Amino acid sequence: MATGCDSPKIQTFESALSAAEFESAVELTNFPAVFRRCVSNWDACSKWNPFNCGLDYLEERAGSVEVEAMLSRTAPIFNGDIRSHERVSLPFSEFIRFCKQHMICKENGSCVNAMSADFTPLAEDHIPGQIYLAQFPIVNDEKEEKVQLKILRQDFQTPSPLVGKSLSSINFWMNSSQARSTTHYDPHHNLLCIVSGRKKVVLWPPSASPSLYPMPIYGEASNHSSVGLENPNLSDYPRAEHALKQSQEVTLDAGDAVFIPEGWFHQVDSDDLTIAVNFWWQSNIMSNMPEHMDSYYLRQITRRLIDREMSLLVSKPSSTDVKQLSKHIDHSHVGMAEGGNGNSENESAKKGLSTLCERTSLDDLDPSACLALHELISLVHDHVNAVETSKGRQYTSPSCSDPATEGRKSKILANALPCLEDDPIAHMLWDLEAFRLRDVLLAMANLRSVNTSHALTHCCGSSNTEV
Repeated sequence: MATGCDSPKIQTFESALSAAEFESAVELTNFPAVFRRCVSNWDACSKWNPFNCGLDYLEERAGSVEVEAMLSRTAPIFNGDIRSHERVSLPFSEFIRFCKQHMICKENGSCVNAMSADFTPLAEDHIPGQIYLAQFPIVNDEKEEKVQLKILRQDFQTPSPLVGKSLSSINFWMNSSQARSTTHYDPHHNLLCIVSGRKKVVLWPPSASPSLYPMPIYGEASNHSSVGLENPNLSDYPRAEHALKQSQEVTLDAGDAVFIPEGWFHQVDSDDLTIAVNFWWQSNIMSNMPEHMDSYYLRQITRRLIDREMSLLVSKPSSTDVKQLSKHIDHSHVGMAEGGNGNSENESAKKGLSTLCERTSLDDLDPSACLALHELISLVHDHVNAVETSKGRQYTSPSCSDPATEGRKSKILANALPCLEDDPIAHMLWDLEAFRLRDVLLAMANLRSVNTSHALTHCCGSSNTEV
């Protein structure tokens, strides 16, 4: 279910694809996809089913294996930070006992998903809703010595879309009662396969990161969102109000699978006694990215991100307006080149420009922006006579660099800072926020058709400086 995301709707395939079809039609797009009944032929779908003696089967096959489970202080929500959960080791048979206990209390209507503040790991009074066997390896190429559930590998096959791929790991997931993995992304491609039960997966593209407030890169749980999306604190996380509009939601039943590309945020809600197996592998982009190109890619990506933020910050005119304005400007240039005065063309260009700037009036400016505009125009008027007496020459603002070195494009910004600090225009605009600077510039464009002195007096109050 899409919830207003600008991205295309997630594709749903009614059966599994071949490896070649998956790579060309799905993986290379870096866009999620759902595969119905993709793994319904697995033996695990029948043998592991908790409502068909599956718990007894799992206990018999792997009951003696020591596993690591998550105990949550915020059950049924399992957060990424270590302050809200604890990882404990216990025999797999003990975890199965919790699951059986939950089935019994569910039937009796006495289940409670809560935890005392002073819980002790593995105490007899543990509540099953606290425990989640998450991301426990069945196969892991990097940590072969820690793989303990490899005995279950014979109950399922590698899904056809992944045949021939070099898998990083295959993991086992099982929750005794309802559970939620909070919003996060993974650094690998992921195929999540449901063996029993049901999962609801909400997905966001990496471009939604600003609305999700990811943790600091070098901090704890850096791949997790720092905001709860059900009732976000909008005073602390104002952009979070847009998060759900950027999301898409899919529901997966036993036998279904979903492809979650690397970097895509996802929140997963699991029904009681849901079992899943997931496959992780490194994307072609990451595996084929040579290290010596990192700096170049970083610069290109940074530029794209800045351009995108700027386009969001400053409202873009319609393509029709831009074409009309460009046409007017081109005509004026042609008229001047042919010896004409270009007055009519220039007037048309001015009219085209006015349609782009009339959105901001002086009355819209806040005091700080209005003061900056007042000072800026005063400064311009102080220099207007000098410009008038320099007809035929192009006016050039003072240069911060020596003419002999002006063409050196690699000159860093730090070398220019001392000059900018002495520049009166930079000084008055330096502390303005970007959106206020935008308003100042748009308001300046409007002043050509307004009684400037009267308008500024109305906006800023009386002033000793004549404008």
